[in-house]
Amino acid sequence: MSTTRPYPPGDLGPEPGSAGASAAPGAATPAGQVRRLRLAGTRGAVARGRDFARQALHDWGWLPAAGADQRAAAEDVLLVVSELVTNACLHAEGPEELRLRCSAKVLHLEVSDLGTGSPAPRSPHRPGRPGGHGMFIVQRLCLDWGVVRNTDGTGKTVWAELAAPS
Repeated sequence: MSTTRPYPPGDLGPEPGSAGASAAPGAATPAGQVRRLRLAGTRGAVARGRDFARQALHDWGWLPAAGADQRAAAEDVLLVVSELVTNACLHAEGPEELRLRCSAKVLHLEVSDLGTGSPAPRSPHRPGRPGGHGMFIVQRLCLDWGVVRNTDGTGKTVWAELAAPS
């Protein structure tokens, strides 16, 4: 189980402000805030996406991390961003846009591209073989993930959700 999943899959825990809910000290809740980064092409896209996500995590109070759980949650977000942008670079001629949306409980991220394929974890997963681990990592770290096809038939958006640190 990942450190970004403090509750069972599908259970996002107590509502903010209710008994048992806690927020990181000094962290402002960026409820519903969306960040967008245009990513045209593959050159430098992974590093730009990761740097953009890191800055958003700083702005939202996830970084610098107050403790091990918060640090692990931020590292998981950066790894998932890297994996999804890398997949778009390798299999869809590059990502078009990275979007991050943060609430008190969940960070939702999306990578849109013009590719026709659908990402899926390699099955069976073979840990000893190089390559093919990206979506397996995404599946393990995220509360949920999926693919939404664009209505005009060109491209898709791959999305993933990670739990906010408790």
